Amino acid sequence: MVRRRAAPRRAGLDELGLKRAFAQRLLPFLVAAMAFLAALAIAGMLAAASLARHWQEGAGASLTVEVPNPEAPATSDGLPRAAAVLATLKKTPGVIAARRLGETEIDALLRPWLGTTPAALGIAVPGVIALRLAPGMALGAADSAQLARLAAGIVIEDHGPWLARLSTLARSLEACAALALGVVGALAALVVAVATRAGLSARREALEIIHGLGASDGYIAARFAARTTLLAGLGGVYGALLALPVLVILADLAAPFAAGAISAGSPETIGAPATLLAGFLALPQSMWLALPALPVAAAAIGWLTTQSTVRQWLRSLP
Repeated sequence: MVRRRAAPRRAGLDELGLKRAFAQRLLPFLVAAMAFLAALAIAGMLAAASLARHWQEGAGASLTVEVPNPEAPATSDGLPRAAAVLATLKKTPGVIAARRLGETEIDALLRPWLGTTPAALGIAVPGVIALRLAPGMALGAADSAQLARLAAGIVIEDHGPWLARLSTLARSLEACAALALGVVGALAALVVAVATRAGLSARREALEIIHGLGASDGYIAARFAARTTLLAGLGGVYGALLALPVLVILADLAAPFAAGAISAGSPETIGAPATLLAGFLALPQSMWLALPALPVAAAAIGWLTTQSTVRQWLRSLP
């Protein structure tokens, strides 16, 4: 008896009629929406982490020292109090830079609150010294006591309390963004599972027949998974492309607040080509890596969810 060889499977052949079982546009559209939300969640996580790092390296390392009666003598040689404090601070370990703010700078800081200059109102303004400390350094109790001996009533403004609150806020935002990302992933898996269930119901009779004729669970699950993986991957691509201009605009708006970012210019120039280019350059490298990863993640969710759903459905057949 001569045995017939099975004809080779043609590429792109839809043996199970899955193109009719799955909505050609609905699943990619829904996955694209999930990918768009995932991109925004990832951007939120990266932005919160960047802000926390910026606050720690910037405001956390900055101090201001207020010296009452700055021109009164502080030492026997008649050195003014502000000058004596400034000279001591420059010699203090951990101080990278120390300078006294000029009268013009102080007037500019107080004008929005007073409406005019302190001199015009006859207000005595203390001398203000701005400090920048090395990372992880702080003024100790001995340093503060030495400064107090030079100028009684000296005030050291430490940003620690509010910086700690800002850091806590940033970590909370990171956690919320991570939670949102997890919810989006779960919703994407749910969408794929529902679409797969609908496809199985649409092709139930045909699947029961070929399954009864000996088609393995792996074969049927692979055919379904190939279809949903393609559609989910396309949805991920659409969502990433849709999120890109939104992220560029947000990066352009946030560029002035980010350490080392390119300035986005004045508000009137938002949307100009040069500004949009700055927005592209302001996107962190990790975001550029995350965007191409979205279609891959969407395809992986589609494959895993479909494999699990189809195999579970096949096991329930009589």
